[in-house]
Amino acid sequence: MTLAAGPTTAPALDLLAERPLVVLTGAGLSTDSGIPDYRGPGAPDRRPMTYQEFVSGPAARQRYWARSHLGWARMGRAEPNAGHHALARIAPDLLITQNVDGLHERAGTPRLVALHGRIADVVCLGCRATTSRADLQERLVELNPCFAERHAAAAVRPDGDVELDDTDGFVVPDCAECGGVLKPDVGFFGENVPAARVERCYAAVEALAGRGGALLVAGSSLTVMSGLRFVRRAARDATPVVIVNRGATRGDEHAACRVDAGCSEFLAELAHRRC
Repeated sequence: MTLAAGPTTAPALDLLAERPLVVLTGAGLSTDSGIPDYRGPGAPDRRPMTYQEFVSGPAARQRYWARSHLGWARMGRAEPNAGHHALARIAPDLLITQNVDGLHERAGTPRLVALHGRIADVVCLGCRATTSRADLQERLVELNPCFAERHAAAAVRPDGDVELDDTDGFVVPDCAECGGVLKPDVGFFGENVPAARVERCYAAVEALAGRGGALLVAGSSLTVMSGLRFVRRAARDATPVVIVNRGATRGDEHAACRVDAGCSEFLAELAHRRC
């Protein structure tokens, strides 16, 4: 494994310059858009809400939606950064993102799988109707006037919510169609990624082996299996893996080259070489 730091990115860039690519991205790619990551240097310890906790009762959902109400107002203003735009220019065979912020879509990436869904959509657990998070935000504002102003100082978290303990009195609306429970259309901890998404990603990674391709990981610690499995599949097929991330990752043993740095500058340079 070649470890590159700072400006010493030539080995990784050379390896990726002309190969077919599949790219796997994580929260570290969106930090330059003002969205904090989960496990990078300096990231606070946190415990995301699980699916089982979310469906356990009204108190848990009140806590989730109160925090999300504040976080959405800020995440919704985030713009794609240089890394997102670079990947849109590179247009890999497939871009697999673990992020739910929708910034790859807004940057115009043409072939994309959002493994964990998009925070911009809401699904009813009763009738399965899907609606816009922006529409729900309007309902939340109407039902909870001045709530955002009272908690304006709450710190933003990477999955579209904030650090907040005082959620008493927050009113959570039900589905307008059937009165069912509303949930963001994203995968919580304890939920499985839909099988069709996983199979599409595996197929793209496996196709690299016969074409001299490479798998690029950008901004992910690979702590959870949802992303690590694709690194392991590439390694099994002897497909080179390049990892660009601040800090160690769970997939480092499989990397042909590791760049200990942020994503935006590296991806911009890679786009310059390839496009």
